[in-house]
Amino acid sequence: MSDLTMLPRGKPGTQVSYLCMNSPLDKLLKDYLEYLEIEQGRSPRTVRNYEFYLKRFSKWVGKIGPRDITPEVLRRYRLWLNRSIEGRDEENLKKSTQNYHLIALRSFLKYLSKRDIASLPPEKVELAKQSQRSVEFLETDELERMLVLPMKLGDSMIALRDQAILECLFATGLRVSELSNLHIDQINTKKREFTVRGKGDKPRIVFLSEPAAEAIDRYFKKRKDTSPFAFVSHDRAKNGREEAGPLTPRSIERTVARYAREAGISKKITPHTLRHTFATDLLRSGADIRSVQAMLGHASITTTQIYTHVTDPQLKKIHEKFHGKGKG
Repeated sequence: MSDLTMLPRGKPGTQVSYLCMNSPLDKLLKDYLEYLEIEQGRSPRTVRNYEFYLKRFSKWVGKIGPRDITPEVLRRYRLWLNRSIEGRDEENLKKSTQNYHLIALRSFLKYLSKRDIASLPPEKVELAKQSQRSVEFLETDELERMLVLPMKLGDSMIALRDQAILECLFATGLRVSELSNLHIDQINTKKREFTVRGKGDKPRIVFLSEPAAEAIDRYFKKRKDTSPFAFVSHDRAKNGREEAGPLTPRSIERTVARYAREAGISKKITPHTLRHTFATDLLRSGADIRSVQAMLGHASITTTQIYTHVTDPQLKKIHEKFHGKGKG
């Protein structure tokens, strides 16, 4: 898996600003960021993320050259990341955030090696071990309560849109950013399949269930606006004409959370919970993990494997067959 696919995505729409050259490393870092943008075709948000992490490294090491990046320098940098930087919600940086710094550094070192510039071998940069993520997903009854809620409000534009959003998220496993960026002409409700571009600008095919296709059709047929986006805000302008801007990921998150509350679900529910529910439902029903990986758009099977500990029916059968049989 490419290092570039592992970093978090930043906010779109801001200009990439490269490092100011204050140290011997900074010229090489600037060249590297331009390489990501021009030759690798990486998005501005990816380049911005790498710039942030590498700028922090450059500032910490000071005025040294690439040859001076040694295993000992790396060791002390890791200690500094672990002990000396405050995190958002914790006293220190989370292990995952520390790893984002190391991923960026490792990728930069790979670039230096490619250019035959002597420095620390990139394979020397090992990531910190992290505890396995827990997966939150909706049980069948919780999901059913959520999916029927919008239409209890009638057939208003907002109700039709929200029904289409919930059905689409569960049917496709889309990320919220992917759903927000969908255009009407992308979605083929007759074939019940379409292509999206996910992380790393990689295309993948997703599939609609019959309820999802029908919900999207009902919503599209009622719309009168000319927006190309699939899911829009439907705000009313002062002149009485409808202005339909695309729903932001944050707006979609609020929508999902509201229906979860109204369905009496106490745990925190986000669009990503519906993505987890999509994957869990497939695996529980017998889908193979490689197919689920492809449908989720995961670059590595390791990412998809977080679901297996909650979806393995064989473990339950073994427990039922053997647990407590030695008593008596």
